[in-house]
Amino acid sequence: MKVLLVVIAAVAFALALGWVFRAAAWRLAPKRHTLVFRDMPLTAAFGMAVILIYVVVALFAPVLAPFAEREVVGGQYLPWAAPYLLGTDNLGRDMLTRLIYGARNTVGIAFATTALAFVVGSILGIWAAVLGGWADQALSRFVDALMAIPALIFSLLLLTIFGTSITTLILVIAAVDATRVYRLARSVAQGIVVMDYIEAARLRGEGMWRLIRREILPNAMAPLVAEFGLRFCFVFLAISALSFLGLGIKPPTADWGSMVRENATLITFGDVTPLLPAGAIALLTVAVNFVVDWQLHRASGLKE
Repeated sequence: MKVLLVVIAAVAFALALGWVFRAAAWRLAPKRHTLVFRDMPLTAAFGMAVILIYVVVALFAPVLAPFAEREVVGGQYLPWAAPYLLGTDNLGRDMLTRLIYGARNTVGIAFATTALAFVVGSILGIWAAVLGGWADQALSRFVDALMAIPALIFSLLLLTIFGTSITTLILVIAAVDATRVYRLARSVAQGIVVMDYIEAARLRGEGMWRLIRREILPNAMAPLVAEFGLRFCFVFLAISALSFLGLGIKPPTADWGSMVRENATLITFGDVTPLLPAGAIALLTVAVNFVVDWQLHRASGLKE
């Protein structure tokens, strides 16, 4: 019964948050975007509100956190009570502080990794589709060979070889995910390069990069933007999984994946503290997917 009440309260809170965000966005947005926010479903409004909260927390972590990120403030595994509102971890650091700084580290690194993967994968995929011939086949077969290796195993192998610094982590995961982005960008671009307006642009003498920038990329943006949101979720979860396994963001830097591992002992005593960073990961993943679904629906041109 208690679980049911908690679920009902959570759903009611999510709907209320979505409604408040949609109403505020509708009134504050420029006139040309008013209809977009007015017709936004509550699920998408809730997702955007959650993403906005995470961004604010990440940007203002030093102001919002009650203690320093690496400061040992008390004994190990202290219960939830003032001044440690969510207790302390296995080293006596404040859990609330670690959660807040984890938003900056985990989400920030995931966003940088996804952006790098998209820049590399999109450019190579569209370039291969425009060139065609042996260049397209050679690059595509190389990408196929990389994709044949399971992503987590490939990442573990590369991180074991090159180390686990933040720079290496970003480059390794971006390289693995760029292969997925490449396949999507190439597939979308292949459907565009056969259009009449592309042929007309070629007859006008436009160069390859101008053709990509002015003709192909604008027409491929809708699926690529949607894939960016989904790929961010996969990267976010991959970084958390690697941190949980001890090969992601290194201590004492706060990270949600490693926080679950470090405090997993508490679960055997019925303490839900290790589930808080896991819940933060799940909440952001759901929120991003809500927004991506809405964007895909808008891009499809379908009506409610």
